[in-house]
Amino acid sequence: MREPKSDAASTFGGRVREHRQRLGISQETLAELSGVHWTFVGQVERGTRNLSLHNIIKLAGGLDIDPAVLVSGITASMVPEETRAPSAAERILSERRSQQDGAEPVA
Repeated sequence: MREPKSDAASTFGGRVREHRQRLGISQETLAELSGVHWTFVGQVERGTRNLSLHNIIKLAGGLDIDPAVLVSGITASMVPEETRAPSAAERILSERRSQQDGAEPVA
């Protein structure tokens, strides 16, 4: 089984599950009410899916709640920083800055 994407995704998914269960509906019913696929609801509830704003709004609509209820208190600190190599644009900008400053460019 896949791990949650982040603490934010796990918290959000737990809230979706809690509200769905409070309504006494299945994942399939929530999916129908929200206009998404039922497997998507399961992934959200497990925190293994990263959502778009539109899908947050769809799920909140299916749960008949304000989307703010689902995201309240979720902060950027709950999302892991991505470790990645600098993009070509970032390398070019770094090189230009270092030439202007006389410093070494970032590799």
